[in-house]
Amino acid sequence: MVIAGAAAAMLLTRHAPPKAVRLDPAAVAALQNPAFLNAQAHGAFAQATTVPVKLQRGETLEAAVRRAGVGPSEAQLAVAMLSKAMDVAHLKAGMLIQTAIAEPREARGETRLIGLSLRTGPATAITLSRSFDGALRLRELDEKLRDETAVADGDIEGSLYESAARIGATPQITAKVAELFAHKIDFQRDLQPGDDFKLVFDRKVTEAGRTVDAGDLQYAEIHGVKFYRFARGDDVEYFDELGKNIKGFLLKTPVDGAHITSLFGLRKHPVLGYTRAHQGVDFGAGWGTPILAAGDGVVAQASPWGGYGNWLRIRHTGGWDTGYGHISRYAKGIRPGVHVHQGEVVAYVGATGLATGPHLHYEIWRNGERVNPIGVKAPQGSALAGADLTRFEGEKARIDRLLAQGAPHRVAVADVGPVSLRR
Repeated sequence: MVIAGAAAAMLLTRHAPPKAVRLDPAAVAALQNPAFLNAQAHGAFAQATTVPVKLQRGETLEAAVRRAGVGPSEAQLAVAMLSKAMDVAHLKAGMLIQTAIAEPREARGETRLIGLSLRTGPATAITLSRSFDGALRLRELDEKLRDETAVADGDIEGSLYESAARIGATPQITAKVAELFAHKIDFQRDLQPGDDFKLVFDRKVTEAGRTVDAGDLQYAEIHGVKFYRFARGDDVEYFDELGKNIKGFLLKTPVDGAHITSLFGLRKHPVLGYTRAHQGVDFGAGWGTPILAAGDGVVAQASPWGGYGNWLRIRHTGGWDTGYGHISRYAKGIRPGVHVHQGEVVAYVGATGLATGPHLHYEIWRNGERVNPIGVKAPQGSALAGADLTRFEGEKARIDRLLAQGAPHRVAVADVGPVSLRR
């Protein structure tokens, strides 16, 4: 699901509990293969130095190794050996190649390759290292992984995605957080610097503390609003601390990466030049930005409508409608009579009709009358009861204990053994 990108305007700073220190690239390479670190140049060669190289677009692996300072014969040998363990012809631009090279002491002959390491997967790598007999040895590496539940606590201050990444959350975890709070928080108006946040999520990490994969978001709290994950069979939803479903009836922000540019009420029309009622809220966003269905419903209109340009109207239950104007194009399959779900991409931002630039004009209708989308009181979600409520309270108590501990809680070890070097 595409998530209301106003969440990108959220500002977070991490005050996460202590965890494994992130290693710099040279230290990571050393961890991957101790022999790489300890390999020594012999005889006519000076002490080895580490040279990181990034593979450039259209560049061969051999050319990249040569840019580290290695001579043609050494580079050809390295690529020939690596080809025994990987496809060296189809590597992605930007791949980091850690090399260790040694210069000849008397400036005669080629620079010698002492070691080379590159990552082939989230927890795997291939290395070449010079053994004491002078030969290069090829090894494949598997890092030991562990499963843990991460608990992070911070304040609003920097970008949500950047700050969440610093505490080990993947973009998928961060997107889920943004999705949840899109129902409750207007990210443009409600959040202020210094507001508190907490996240609890599962993840797989390496010995170096690097997140390889993230699992479920178990808990999220921003601005005092709390969401707990709870599964009923195959149905997974999020509930507040009283067991009430947090899924609001309508999203507060139905467009990704938006900022409010015009409010509901009287204003001077930017094209017509005179004052008249502005019967919705405008969100400034780039051309082609996805527009999301604010709630479950049926498409009532998807066609040009006067100054609104390309217009979309969705009919929800209980006499509620939402409208979306100045659309550049509709999403595939969107036409009258089609059922849509909350958060589904239904159209894309444009500047059709009377518009000076790309933006979304968003309206909410209640029983046929337009109402102010900001502050409108829409219906809320359902609440748990009976056995489901009892199970939820047990799950909530478990999460609350983790929050009270205030540190990453290791729940299991995915023991793939110590660092494995396969020749």
